[in-house]
Amino acid sequence: MGNYLGTTEKEQQEMLKLLGLNTLDKLFEEIPDKVKISELNLPKGGSEREVKRKMQELAEKNKVFSTIFRGAGAYRHYIPAIVNQIAAKEEFVTAYTPYQAEISQGLLQSIFEYQTMICELTGMDATNASVYDGATAAAEAINMCIEKKRKKALIAATVHPMTLSTIKTYYDSRGIEIVVIPEKDGQVDLNKLEELMDETAACVLVQQPNYFGNLEKVEEIIRVTKEYKAKAVVAVNPLSMAVLKTPGEMGADIAVGEAQPLGLPLNFGGAYIGFIATTNKMMRRLPGRIVGETADVKGKRSFVLTLQAREQHIRREKAASNICSNVAHCALTVSIYLSAVGPEGLKKAAMQCYDKAHYMADKLSALSEVELVNDTDFFHEFVIKIPVEDEKLLQRLEERGILGGLPTERGLLWCVTEMNTKEEIDEVVSIVNELIREEAAI
Repeated sequence: MGNYLGTTEKEQQEMLKLLGLNTLDKLFEEIPDKVKISELNLPKGGSEREVKRKMQELAEKNKVFSTIFRGAGAYRHYIPAIVNQIAAKEEFVTAYTPYQAEISQGLLQSIFEYQTMICELTGMDATNASVYDGATAAAEAINMCIEKKRKKALIAATVHPMTLSTIKTYYDSRGIEIVVIPEKDGQVDLNKLEELMDETAACVLVQQPNYFGNLEKVEEIIRVTKEYKAKAVVAVNPLSMAVLKTPGEMGADIAVGEAQPLGLPLNFGGAYIGFIATTNKMMRRLPGRIVGETADVKGKRSFVLTLQAREQHIRREKAASNICSNVAHCALTVSIYLSAVGPEGLKKAAMQCYDKAHYMADKLSALSEVELVNDTDFFHEFVIKIPVEDEKLLQRLEERGILGGLPTERGLLWCVTEMNTKEEIDEVVSIVNELIREEAAI
């Protein structure tokens, strides 16, 4: 892409002349002097080389880990080179909102392909053009379930804390009751769920795998939910869907999640992309854009924005949602990734995550006084309790260039992906064992 070039002084004078003005001050004379800034106290500009050197100095203050064993919602996976190569093409990077949507056939097709792949992954019938992130998707899904006489949402305590926080922020002032279902041994307490369910419940939201890595009894949770005619919302890690039962197979009404594991790097926390997929029965409740496939007057395959107008979502109190846009470039990147790796490649990546995580969990839990907290099977995250201070271990790992597990109330939450090698896992196990022996000798 070309560099940004501002207007020259000559061009500015030509524009002022066209407007019948002599100076820039005349152009802005309607603005009160008290809010104007006479000058910016900026340092003297530097050359490109000087600026680059300064930026490198600032960047070097960041701690960049070459070995990562932490996930908790943002995951490091292998991204084939072709993904960024295609996604970085100028026609994709510079594309903007299609106000005259049907003219932008290429952009609409890329969104349609994304929607198709998300439906295939989740086992659902329809999805939208994406939302901002996984937490937003979960909050928006609850809004899809709210009815006149059903204004209570039950949220599993084992969902990601940021998801729960986002949901509470969404509905704090909207007259919607948010009830947290207590956990028992790192899973939804089914007895408590039964106690909390009643005819006012609009939906139940559960995460699979949950925040602690455990696999929930989702089908049992959905059964209880449906007994009260409430909607079942399942938040999933999309990569795990290559080896686990999909929300569609389990009977969920809505599937939500964060698609970052599908071709998006960690990026210091974003931009990420949330997905919402649902059944045909609830399709009209989906927020934001939906791209549909049709045929033009000549019978050629073509694409349109369908079911709802963009403006539908900016009518304040009448709106189904305030989501009126989507993260199209992230959706494109996800589509390229899924196309590049294919179904078998996705399954292989998921199986490597599963196998390596179980190898590491077995090795760690075999050490003296180390406890694997997960009471059920898990995908690629698990919680370990060790007989030394978490921070002391994390500091020791950091000294070796390793980002260790995330401290939680249940212990250290570890994550293993296909990017982690056996040698890296064995090194962590050796460091943990070394530290335990040192503590025991004191």
